Amino acid sequence: MAEQAISAYTHAAAQTEVAQLVKQLNGWRREYYTNDAPSVEDSRYDQTYRRLQEFEAAFPDLIQSDSPTQAVGDVISPDFTKVPHPIPMLSMGDVFSLAELQAWAERLEAGVSETVDYNVELKIDGLSLSLVYEQGKLVQGSTRGDGNVGEDVTANVLTIPDIPHQLKQPLDIEVRGECYMPKAAFATLNARREAEGLAPFANPRNAAAGSLRQLDAKVTADRQLATFLYTLVEPERYGITTQHDAIAFMANLGFATNPSSMSTADLAAMDDYITTQTADRDGLPYGIDGIVVKVNSLPLQAQLGNTVKVPRWEIAYKFPPEQAETVVRDIEWTIGRTGVVTPTAVMDPVSLAGTTVARASLHNADLIAEKDIRIGDTVLLHKAGDIIPEVSEVVLSKRPADSQPAPIPTSCPSCGEPLVHLDEEVALRCINPMCPAQVQEQLTHFASRNAMNIDGLGPKIIAQLQAKHLVKDVADLYHLTATDLSQLDKFKEKSINNLLKAIDNSRQNSVERLLFGLGIRHVGGKAAQLLAAHFGDLDHLMQADAETVAGIDGIGPTIADSVTTYFQREQAQELIAAFQAAGVNLAYHGSAPAATDSFFSGKTVVITGKFGEFSRPELTTKLQALGAKVTGSVSKKTDLLVAGEAAGSKLAKATKLQVPVMTEQELLTKL
Repeated sequence: MAEQAISAYTHAAAQTEVAQLVKQLNGWRREYYTNDAPSVEDSRYDQTYRRLQEFEAAFPDLIQSDSPTQAVGDVISPDFTKVPHPIPMLSMGDVFSLAELQAWAERLEAGVSETVDYNVELKIDGLSLSLVYEQGKLVQGSTRGDGNVGEDVTANVLTIPDIPHQLKQPLDIEVRGECYMPKAAFATLNARREAEGLAPFANPRNAAAGSLRQLDAKVTADRQLATFLYTLVEPERYGITTQHDAIAFMANLGFATNPSSMSTADLAAMDDYITTQTADRDGLPYGIDGIVVKVNSLPLQAQLGNTVKVPRWEIAYKFPPEQAETVVRDIEWTIGRTGVVTPTAVMDPVSLAGTTVARASLHNADLIAEKDIRIGDTVLLHKAGDIIPEVSEVVLSKRPADSQPAPIPTSCPSCGEPLVHLDEEVALRCINPMCPAQVQEQLTHFASRNAMNIDGLGPKIIAQLQAKHLVKDVADLYHLTATDLSQLDKFKEKSINNLLKAIDNSRQNSVERLLFGLGIRHVGGKAAQLLAAHFGDLDHLMQADAETVAGIDGIGPTIADSVTTYFQREQAQELIAAFQAAGVNLAYHGSAPAATDSFFSGKTVVITGKFGEFSRPELTTKLQALGAKVTGSVSKKTDLLVAGEAAGSKLAKATKLQVPVMTEQELLTKL
């Protein structure tokens, strides 16, 4: 139904409508900025925001102090130290068509006496970030926050690979730009979260925000974030007079800058740029949600100034939402390695963002209920992060009259066992360890490179082994014979011998590989190594209680509960006994458990610089064997910095925080 024209509203009716719009938009803003979990598409937010702007333009006395049109960003998390921005980090105005962009440019040019040159840049789908350097050394990273005050995320910023810790020149400088998550990393992260029963991130921007605003820098380091820098603060200090030159200057200092920017005074060339980038956006390895047009002259930018919220010298052209309409014909439920049951919509094929889409993950039962997605519904599709097909909404006007809510399974579609919710997670889960669908996924994981590394044992071979009833769990792999393998399609003598040799070689792996290969919830490769190193063998780990396991540095109660619960199950104990009987190694081949009387025992140590006697990895291993916790960044919790030659920003920060510093010679004495 078409919205009522604003001119038809009385003042009282407009006041009611404005209050409702402000409440709605502020709720969406909290979800987007603070919780990193939006419930609506950007296009719907933009449409509602523009509606509020139109009301406020028609009824200026109704502008509320808490209106989102008067604010930048959102509230700052109390978990982070506040960082003031002496020069505010503002938002941008939006236009949604080339006609609106041209009208903006004409208004701007009418107010100045010179020919205006523009710098046109891609609008990266991420979150704003400020980086401060002193004498060329990174000393602070912060989010935009509310524009005037942000959050200190320095420890997390230090884990982002493309952010230089030391610049090529010893400058005092602040630069700003966008922190983003590449599309491939976004897809991998969401797949991992769904396997763990967690809700996926809605888009790369929220995934990046949720990753950068972590209290544990190790989580940020694992999320594969990246940056593009595009704002040089106080450019006059460095003799820079144009935006285009500012980007080149930052690139020469070692910052990651986007190579796609273009400088032009020709609006036709700008149109061509926007048309080309709109067409090419799906092929980029990162997400963009529009084009940013900036006055190229930095002195003219300063002359034009800002409104309370946005600069007058730049505008964001937002891409129109790319959606396609199709019909849901079925909802399939599949089982993953960890038992998570995932629904998938099977739809009439439709072209979307350059590909043909016929399936879309519905993630979990809660999302199906929230969006009320039913078989037979006509739905709108979009691509989350420009890569993952997702249902935006149901077209209710086209819903069949006899429509019924989608049935949610109560039993596993593979084994028939009851499905459960664990720990209030959103996912439905099958907890039968012998579930055939789970076993197939478990076998694939068990044989993978980072687990038992059984070369040649891929999903297709595993599917054949299951179909011929040659394996029912991972321990059965160690009882396969040449006669068994000869039953497989296209398996001749060479293939049989190679696979049997790979399986036999895996018996000798250090136990952390086996521990990771078991697929215990929350136990990744690092946790498996810590557990194996601490207990020495699987028998001691199986006898440990949750409190003992949680006491290991780097483990914690979540992993401890998962590990102890797993080994308390009778099926798990039978599986380990089967490994033992098959001659699979259950002991740790790495360094012996750390000496508790070492000088380094219990200390948090950071290593920096170059060493004559060790490589950095060798020194890390040696210190860990002596009970140290070796971390990558200096903080108030650091007990010791071991500094070799050419130590850089870490040494400076340690000195600033009064963290004890040890030279290589002093280290050798202690060792």
